[in-house]
Amino acid sequence: MKTLLILALALLSPLLARASEEAAWEALSRPGAIALMRHALAPGTGDPPNFTLGECATQRNLDDRGREQARRVGAALRERGVAFDRVFTSEWCRARETAELLGLGAPEPLPAINSFFGERRLGPERTETALAALRALPEGARVMLVSHQVNVTALSGVFPGSGEIVVGFLGPEGFEAAGTILIAP
Repeated sequence: MKTLLILALALLSPLLARASEEAAWEALSRPGAIALMRHALAPGTGDPPNFTLGECATQRNLDDRGREQARRVGAALRERGVAFDRVFTSEWCRARETAELLGLGAPEPLPAINSFFGERRLGPERTETALAALRALPEGARVMLVSHQVNVTALSGVFPGSGEIVVGFLGPEGFEAAGTILIAP
């Protein structure tokens, strides 16, 4: 029985992923869509000890595959006619570079979506501040936030891969995910 369940899940997984992706693309066409993107591929985990926020040489950064992934994500969004009213980014270099390479508009720094990977205690406050910033936007605004896994997960409940976009809307309880889009590096 266990083997049968595992086989069924293995067969259904690609179908569920496609359904999630289709739902995400459809959601992006609607006013008020919010795209939460984890920065593109930046090999490693976290940042080196004693990194400095304004100095990219001290941080974990995108590699060539990550840069290409960011360009491909931006191209895929533009091909489908997706446009954003605002593009926000974490102040980390890998998120800023991802946002710039997307080519979807001038990225604006939003400290509320800075990583809290190394300081988990900051998570709830950053998440609430990010939600407040989203609620303060004009009704119907479509926005892209380029951030980090911990931030996207805290906002959406989804653990995104590098370069993955979680699409959804603000609801009474916060961000409500409609689906995800992952364009491989």
